[in-house]
Amino acid sequence: MMYQPLGPPATSPPVGRKRQRSQALIEFALVSPVLLLLLFGIIDIGRAIFYYDTINHAAREGARVAVRASNQLPTDTDVLNAVSGQMLGAPVSAPCPQGPITGATPPANSAWVYITEPSPPGGVESTPPPNAPGGEYAAIASGSCSAVNPASGNSQVQVTVRFNLVLITPIVAQATANHVVISAAAVYRTEY
Repeated sequence: MMYQPLGPPATSPPVGRKRQRSQALIEFALVSPVLLLLLFGIIDIGRAIFYYDTINHAAREGARVAVRASNQLPTDTDVLNAVSGQMLGAPVSAPCPQGPITGATPPANSAWVYITEPSPPGGVESTPPPNAPGGEYAAIASGSCSAVNPASGNSQVQVTVRFNLVLITPIVAQATANHVVISAAAVYRTEY
């Protein structure tokens, strides 16, 4: 037995189906920008939360290194290396480790580290109380960096990390001036 079709072969879909396909394409074209904005917005929020947590952890780790007692006292480089070790994939530098903590913006997707006394007035260190880790600055610093003394006698040291997060969602990036500065600080007492 051979199968025989009941009618002539259909070469094109009925007119109603064509209209439905066209309508679906138009609806998708109208909805897709909103869906993409939502998707990339969620990605940006996820990145911001990730970096917020990472920066807080890096500040705590840097402060822990800055206050530890050992045979050789910690230096700014030790603190910078500890913070860099936590901020994988993001460049970290210390343009002026002892402050002032400025409102300037770090380069895109990178961080700056400051090692100061807790909440320095106006972002500028005062000479007493002493607060530089390990005493690498025994005299008043010259230039744009503020004056520092070596930390001693269980004084407090604050490690501040400022990170410039550049968003990938164009509309949100324009609304935030193309960056979001995330800042974290940790204050510990020296062990020396």
